[in-house]
Amino acid sequence: MSDLVHRDSPSPNWNERRLPVSMVVLHYTGMATAAEALARLTDPKAEVSAHYMIDEDGTVTRLVPEDKRAWHAGRAYWRGIDDVNSASIGIELVNPGHEFGYRPFPEAQMGSLIRLLADIVWRHDIEVGNIVGHSDVAPARKMDPGELFDWPRLARFGLALPTPRPRIRLLHENPGAFYLSLERFGYDITDGRAAVRAFQRRFRPRIIDGEIDGEVGALLFELLMLRDTGPGDGGQF
Repeated sequence: MSDLVHRDSPSPNWNERRLPVSMVVLHYTGMATAAEALARLTDPKAEVSAHYMIDEDGTVTRLVPEDKRAWHAGRAYWRGIDDVNSASIGIELVNPGHEFGYRPFPEAQMGSLIRLLADIVWRHDIEVGNIVGHSDVAPARKMDPGELFDWPRLARFGLALPTPRPRIRLLHENPGAFYLSLERFGYDITDGRAAVRAFQRRFRPRIIDGEIDGEVGALLFELLMLRDTGPGDGGQF
């Protein structure tokens, strides 16, 4: 890990895990500067943390040991797990976010993320379908890492689900049928429109309106097929 982690800045904000690690949650810091983000993630009064923070220049800071439960996801749900903090490793990407001037994630930052993420996935045997954004696990509350995050690049390295090319438009018989499929895929559908927006932000970022249309329906269908059958090389999603 020494070549992947450049410094340690221990956060007091953690407790013991209740579940084995089975997912990774990606965030943006959503603060004006990296220094402010680091100060908050290590402030005991803030009661928030993550396992790692990656600066825009690619510097990786370890905040919480992986065997401990960092406090990064909050109220969250994914594929039947409602204690996401216990089941996940949280990675914060320094970015001002939608409130302070959201911008693309630079090359150095993405390169460090890919190297770190590949190592985490290998060591914990994490399914690619369980590499998610904060907005995926908390769709009613969060938008990060957002529509500018390069999920397709992660997918090319086998570190995220690829975005399929729908062969048809698929309209479900009614919204309820779509929401049940979205829940089966992994999302909390308590707020249906928020869940649709999170799905769009991840898999069709050019239009994020919370509306269920034929393209969104087809994308979800293809993704469920990928998840259930796995890719052609026999791996598991």
